[in-house]
Amino acid sequence: MEAYCMKCKTKREMQNPEQITMKNGRPATQGTCPVSGTKMFKIGKAS
Repeated sequence: MEAYCMKCKTKREMQNPEQITMKNGRPATQGTCPVSGTKMFKIGKAS
């Protein structure tokens, strides 16, 4: 799944994507950037 990396300022393929639920109850996907190692988030249900 692709997500935007805030550190690299580009869209990259997420490593270790994991389905989570945010505090407000909305679904999201959390993973890490393969280049910089920072956390990446994508809000919405994964398809």
